[in-house]
Amino acid sequence: MIVLGLTGSIGMGKSTTTAMFADAGALVWNADDAVHRLYARGGAAVAAVGEAFPGVVVDGAVDRTRLAEALGQDGEAFRRLEAIVHPLVLKGRLEDLAAAEARGVKLAVLDIPLLFETGGDAAVDAVVVVTAPAEVQAARVLARPGMTRERFEAILARQLPDAEKRRRADFVIDTGAGLEAARARVEEIVGMVLAEGWTSPRRGLPKAGEPSQ
Repeated sequence: MIVLGLTGSIGMGKSTTTAMFADAGALVWNADDAVHRLYARGGAAVAAVGEAFPGVVVDGAVDRTRLAEALGQDGEAFRRLEAIVHPLVLKGRLEDLAAAEARGVKLAVLDIPLLFETGGDAAVDAVVVVTAPAEVQAARVLARPGMTRERFEAILARQLPDAEKRRRADFVIDTGAGLEAARARVEEIVGMVLAEGWTSPRRGLPKAGEPSQ
């Protein structure tokens, strides 16, 4: 099974692009959805998050608004949260991918906003970065309900810059060029990676959890 990691900064069009990969026959695994499951009633992260951030658990589930308030702009608080959540997300991802491969799935796409930041790029066959011009990105994000320039800039500060993501990518999809161009690029990438004889540009690199040579 070929596994692609798909990432991109906020407002770049990741959700639209992952839907295009699904339309092209790929199984899509979404990190944000995985976190939602962990925060839901009975979720594996609820107890630990509630202990680390008192008052954020309501009716047996993590209240994301209260959690956001507890985090504020505190970088150390974000690191504490990530130390709880990231291992649980990784465990679920590995289990889901193993089940997909057992079912005969040929292509899986991991939609992970912080792919590079969490080291997830070390565990995929290739990385797809979704991008768009900065002015397009800002217009999309600031049109969202409740979004402010300050919050937008705080989110960007926690993400690897777009230019660095593109530099480290194996494939780039520019959603600023329009939906049809993006869809054509998705179909091109799917055709390439599923073609007989395609070799991962990352094959031979240490996978996550493996020692480097």
